[in-house]
Amino acid sequence: MVPWKELGRAKVGGNELVLAKRGDEFAIRVRGAELMNSRSHGSEDLLGKLGCADLAKVSSARILIGGLGMGFTARAVLDSVRPDAQVTIRELVPDVVGWNREHLGDLARRPLDDPRVRIEMGDVKDAIAAGEGAWNAILLDVDNGPDAFTSPQNAGLYGLKGLIAARRALAPGGTFAVWSVEDDRKFTDRLRGAGFEVDKQRVPARPNSNVKHVIWIGRRR
Repeated sequence: MVPWKELGRAKVGGNELVLAKRGDEFAIRVRGAELMNSRSHGSEDLLGKLGCADLAKVSSARILIGGLGMGFTARAVLDSVRPDAQVTIRELVPDVVGWNREHLGDLARRPLDDPRVRIEMGDVKDAIAAGEGAWNAILLDVDNGPDAFTSPQNAGLYGLKGLIAARRALAPGGTFAVWSVEDDRKFTDRLRGAGFEVDKQRVPARPNSNVKHVIWIGRRR
């Protein structure tokens, strides 16, 4: 069996992300558990597609993505929106951006090279709070879900105050999409409590997989 080769480490909160490669497979881990794997990105693709499903004909759409990961969600967004769209990616860990440029870019057809993309370092929470009605879609894939925190500061994104802020940051008819490794009924209730119309979907981690992830789609009506 081909062994894993460590390519990099990065601090986030009190934890450490590790980028590793085996053959043509890449993984990002924290505390020994995989956060993401290059062979299992079907649900990340669907986060981008479902989150931007209403934007194919919207001129100058503005999309905010929380978390770059391996770039699969960003690629799905770019494939779903018009050439005049503006896609802002907020990433908390500078090394993740570096890993995408050096090691991971080809996996998702180099989304960071697309002229529609602007990468910003920092907490996506600050971008959400910056403007009322500023975004046509906000997509969050910053952790393993609303109750699994790589960085403790992510908790504020998924609480009621954070969800109300996200709804306020959306333009009328805008979409708030959240990825999670597992279901969370309390989070569904919080989304509704924040004023969203909610659609929850269980989607395969990759095509034909029995492993299911969860995507919430909240709409501001």
